[in-house]
Amino acid sequence: MVARRDSAVGEQIPTGGKKAAKVTKEPVRKPVKNTAAVKKAASKPPKDESRTALVRRARRINRELAEVYPYAHPELDFENPFQLLVATVLSAQTTDLRVNQTTPALFTKYPTPEDLAAADPEEVEEILRPTGFFRAKTKSVMGLSKALVADFGGEVPGRLEDLVKLPGVGRKTAFVVLGNAFGRPGLTVDTHFQRLVRRWRWTDATEPDKIEAAVAALFPKSDWTMLSHHVIFHGRRICHARKPACGACPIAPLCPAYGEGETDPEKAKKLLKYEKGGFPGQRLKPPQAYLDAGGKPAPPLGAG
Repeated sequence: MVARRDSAVGEQIPTGGKKAAKVTKEPVRKPVKNTAAVKKAASKPPKDESRTALVRRARRINRELAEVYPYAHPELDFENPFQLLVATVLSAQTTDLRVNQTTPALFTKYPTPEDLAAADPEEVEEILRPTGFFRAKTKSVMGLSKALVADFGGEVPGRLEDLVKLPGVGRKTAFVVLGNAFGRPGLTVDTHFQRLVRRWRWTDATEPDKIEAAVAALFPKSDWTMLSHHVIFHGRRICHARKPACGACPIAPLCPAYGEGETDPEKAKKLLKYEKGGFPGQRLKPPQAYLDAGGKPAPPLGAG
């Protein structure tokens, strides 16, 4: 089974004047030496692609993205399964950055399911206000905390069938937790994932469940969690919804949608986001590998 989540290198990494540590290649630049050649290579009709060729192309894209984003990771700050579960529920209809800026105050005051279950709802609402839909989210996170205490001894269960019984937790949230807190594979089919796999014509399905099934069939189960991170990272940094940075894309020769966005290399560079554009990422406490690659921590709520 796979999951969906409804919440979203290349080139030499700008670091605000400081040289990035341990960066050994500049994959963003290599596809744009000959724009015409890249477009020609990327324009083969995938509808004529055999199943074997599709599997090979899809897996090659994942391998290329793994080289571009070796530090890919869930972009929600968390230190344990409970924090990830709550943060994922809060990420609906807002950004991971806003969740990360909000949860430090929440987890400082209510570090355990027992604490959150016994909280004053109005106080929780005030903390969660910046995430939007804060009343419904308060009800969800307090409800799941009460269920954890009553049914699971205050521990987050590691089984899908148990997680989806919690208030506010569906398969999408359950698989985010299972994949990143328990190491059990799952696909996170968020809006970025849906957009990119359709651009790459891995599937023409439009329903998340069908997209999950189609993409899962192209990869071994052990690849699913990291594949999700690679695709989502790419969608947030380069392959944007409205104006993808095609001219700065490391997988342009493999992409049937090349040319939908900016193809001029210099103009495309200006569209890069987060560490690829020299700007802070989504996490206040990102993994060390991300910092080593030139990524910057996001600022706390209210800073600057």
